[in-house]
Amino acid sequence: MHRSSMLYESAIAAEIFGVDRSELASGGAWYDLVVCTADGAPHPWLPHLATSTYAELARADSVVVPSSDDLDENPDPNLVAALRAAHDGGARIVSLCTGAFVLAAAGLLDGRVATTHWMHAEELARRYPQIDVRPDVLYVDGGDVLTSAGKSAALDLCLHLVHRDLGAAAARGIARTLVVPAHRGGGQAQFIAPPALPRSAEGLAPTLEWARARLDRPLTVRDLAGRAGLSTRQLARRMLAELGVTPLEWLHQQRVARAQELLERTDASVEQVAARCGLGTAATLRRHFQRAVGVTPTSYRSSFRLS
Repeated sequence: MHRSSMLYESAIAAEIFGVDRSELASGGAWYDLVVCTADGAPHPWLPHLATSTYAELARADSVVVPSSDDLDENPDPNLVAALRAAHDGGARIVSLCTGAFVLAAAGLLDGRVATTHWMHAEELARRYPQIDVRPDVLYVDGGDVLTSAGKSAALDLCLHLVHRDLGAAAARGIARTLVVPAHRGGGQAQFIAPPALPRSAEGLAPTLEWARARLDRPLTVRDLAGRAGLSTRQLARRMLAELGVTPLEWLHQQRVARAQELLERTDASVEQVAARCGLGTAATLRRHFQRAVGVTPTSYRSSFRLS
């Protein structure tokens, strides 16, 4: 861990691996967690844990790299070198959230599938084109190198590691203690903010605002084009240029986003939600919702229902 680590992910790793829960493990042994800092001084957020320098990484079975709060700053070269040496020595390397950028700088993600927080996935792919970045999953288990998506996905990956190392009973036991599911379905798509409208009032924004107010009606691409005073082909070119999607893709995105809002904030049935977001039937809603979000409407509601 380094001083620019974000508190939440560091605390998750400390909670899962740094608290002795040997009673949950069939073999009676738990993890020995050592916090590694550049100079070996105790980490200000985790002063109660054993601390060492980056040299300790060469003796570790697993190395967990939490997130960084400054992606514009190059990671400590000593940390990068220590991670490479640890991996070469057979250690399992794990990143939480934007810790993937540190692994990428060390070359440990080259030619691999990886993930990070959805807000930074595009930047990770841009900086490191040799990585197959997947922005729509909670974590990626590559065997000796694992990466998690943002924030609470770090907990998903840590529980997965416990499951892998010590069995399902141990993972379920921790999950019960923390009052979280031992495994979540779906992926980051559940948590990605709905697509924004173009900012320019002189562009397509008025037309798209008009469409969003009528999502419960059978809108077509021709309707959008007519409202914008464009041909369907012109509209497609403009939307690809301004939003990066086709008109039909945009309509589906908006309808799914409306369904998410209704599932979170109302008691409407799945059939009623389908009608109110313009997807017609519950079956059609389930098909589009599952494809876009990764879980069923019912599962999404159970996770995100607002009181």
